[in-house]
Amino acid sequence: GLSWEPLSRAVEQVHLRCTEGSLEWLYPARALRVVLEPNVASARHTTVCIKPASDFQGASIYVERAGQLHLVVSEAEGARPRHVSCFSAYTPQRVALFLQASPQRDISRRTASFQYELLSNLSTAGPDFKKMALVEAMCRPCDNMELLMAICSSDFVVKGSIQGVSHDSENHMSQVDVRVQKVYRQKNRIFQQEEGSGEWRGPIRTLLQCKVKKGGGDFLFTGNEHFGEAWLGCAPRFKDFMLVYQAARERGANPCEFELN
Repeated sequence: GLSWEPLSRAVEQVHLRCTEGSLEWLYPARALRVVLEPNVASARHTTVCIKPASDFQGASIYVERAGQLHLVVSEAEGARPRHVSCFSAYTPQRVALFLQASPQRDISRRTASFQYELLSNLSTAGPDFKKMALVEAMCRPCDNMELLMAICSSDFVVKGSIQGVSHDSENHMSQVDVRVQKVYRQKNRIFQQEEGSGEWRGPIRTLLQCKVKKGGGDFLFTGNEHFGEAWLGCAPRFKDFMLVYQAARERGANPCEFELN
């Protein structure tokens, strides 16, 4: 904001071409229009989710709909580090956000930064992160076909055991701490090797209503990432997964090859 002409009333425009990413606006001044326009010809993104940074300050975020501005994130909500706002996209190929800077009398540093994701697999948009997680965490066992598809399309697939489970009633979430035996795939480095013990570990989130409990034995954990966090999808016992996969492979019904050893 400091680089703009003091007397200018022009609105700076920014075009973001990725389906997920982040934006950081230093010293917010006047207004910023952010157009989310993914560079995908067939994109039909029905839902937009925004997660403001914990130190979000200096602006409010609106979404443009039919020439009207609708408040999505107020400056006060930026202090809630896990608060995620999801809303339906007015047009599937193009979403416009409007950041309005808050008046300030001093020159102290303020930063309005947020992460965003464009999603295409949600039937309804909700006011918070719970609706986004519902796609993965439906609190029921996956059937065989869902399981076979999960190992092909999930952001992460790991074999491991449950080290512990903690619950966060305020944010309606549970966290499963996993001791990992093998990482088959992960999009980002959520599961990492500890320096001291050399063991691989990582946290996986799910909904509090799923009432996840610590259980013994090895599991195959699958799921997707949202805003740098792993969310639980299908998680069968590993021995049960092996039976399902081997039977499907013998029939030629496995949708993708999976490394068994």
